[in-house]
Amino acid sequence: MRSGVIAQKMGMTRLFTEAGEHVPVTVLRLAQCQVVAHRNKDKDGYVALQLGAGTRKVKNVSKPERGRFAVAKVEPKRKIAEFRVSEDGLIPVGAEITADHFIVGQYVDVTGTSIGKGFAGGMKRWNFGGLRASHGVSVSHRSIGSTGGRQDPGKTFKNKKMPGQMGVERVTTLNLRVMQTDVERGLILVEGAVPGAKGGWITVRDAVKKSLPKEAPKPGKFKSPAAEAAPAPAEAAEAAPKEGA
Repeated sequence: MRSGVIAQKMGMTRLFTEAGEHVPVTVLRLAQCQVVAHRNKDKDGYVALQLGAGTRKVKNVSKPERGRFAVAKVEPKRKIAEFRVSEDGLIPVGAEITADHFIVGQYVDVTGTSIGKGFAGGMKRWNFGGLRASHGVSVSHRSIGSTGGRQDPGKTFKNKKMPGQMGVERVTTLNLRVMQTDVERGLILVEGAVPGAKGGWITVRDAVKKSLPKEAPKPGKFKSPAAEAAPAPAEAAEAAPKEGA
């Protein structure tokens, strides 16, 4: 089982296939998605990766959180999420996951918070049919009708579908196909719509109802922090003091 990623929804556009057909896609951006911590069976009872994305000002971060990010040697993150993985799917702490973690053609599941629509009636919120348009119904054509019985049961049961707050819920869209990736800019283009508003944070993981392609990198595609910190051989040779200087 591989780790997912935290991405930011940038908006929608379209791609054209070789046959000239256009495919609507959603653009997702990886904003410095790094591994912050590990969860193991001995200490936590399960195996998972804790990822962070985005940046926050240090003055807006509490001291305990600063210490946690300092241990991982990463900048304070705006969004934190955990992904269950297998023991062979762990990625080093501090590593940054890149866009080619997902390959073109594979399917992913995307989870986000839906757009809030305020207080809505039963017809808009639950797709009720409403009351009849004539024959004695007046003023209350969009009403939901009776919510309980007469003498039996004589009450309205809990969780009855009624008017109320619509949206701002955790929504998962399954089996979205990855159409294109851009490693340099950290972009992932998936086919179709994704829950949430522009700029919202979402999580992307391998589809649970589709098999993972054999070409998918395991445990994932990432940039190691040690490789970034180490200078290139040519730069190290230039920086080294010359003999006899």
